[in-house]
Amino acid sequence: MKQLIDLATWPRREHFEFFSAFEEPFFGLVAEVDCTRAQAEAKRLGVSFFLYYLYQALHAANEVEAFRYRIEQGQVVRYDQVHASATIGRPDHTFGFSFIEQRASLADFVAGAQLAITAVQQTSGLCLNDTTGRPDVLHCSALPWVRFTGLTHARSFRHPDSCPKISFGQAYAAGAAQRMAVSVNLHHGLGDGYHVGQFLEIFQQRLG
Repeated sequence: MKQLIDLATWPRREHFEFFSAFEEPFFGLVAEVDCTRAQAEAKRLGVSFFLYYLYQALHAANEVEAFRYRIEQGQVVRYDQVHASATIGRPDHTFGFSFIEQRASLADFVAGAQLAITAVQQTSGLCLNDTTGRPDVLHCSALPWVRFTGLTHARSFRHPDSCPKISFGQAYAAGAAQRMAVSVNLHHGLGDGYHVGQFLEIFQQRLG
């Protein structure tokens, strides 16, 4: 479900109009999170670390209203819940887009995600369709081979896009801790650095 935002009374109306006129309205930043406890918990539960932190990231994003805003036909809407369109790798080193539905419990989320991952891995190509291209998603990707400090995304300026983009880097040892870089790109007409900071704070809390 979604609700139309009344731009006439929306406090971000001028911000939305200003940044929506930009050729590149997205801004991004990279921050690190401590994933020591999250890795240990994923191992204890017998689930993949990727699905564990993706579940926590989705919950964190859903708690921040700015991550649920989208631009549709020039109007701003707020979705009640957003999900993940995550890139899934294959043995031949190609990838496809998936749709992974957010669920209340980790067990249900992992079960649904595993079905989505298997479906992508058994096909070829990008898997672009109406489901993976839904607007009520976060565009998510993982780069477990790279300890990145910056990241950019390929974008078509002709294609209307307002979905947040979250990328997760390689987990690495920093003393006794495990740390991981997280890149967040957000449409500046819909949110600011404050909202990305909210997301990262909640995400860290959920990781433990």
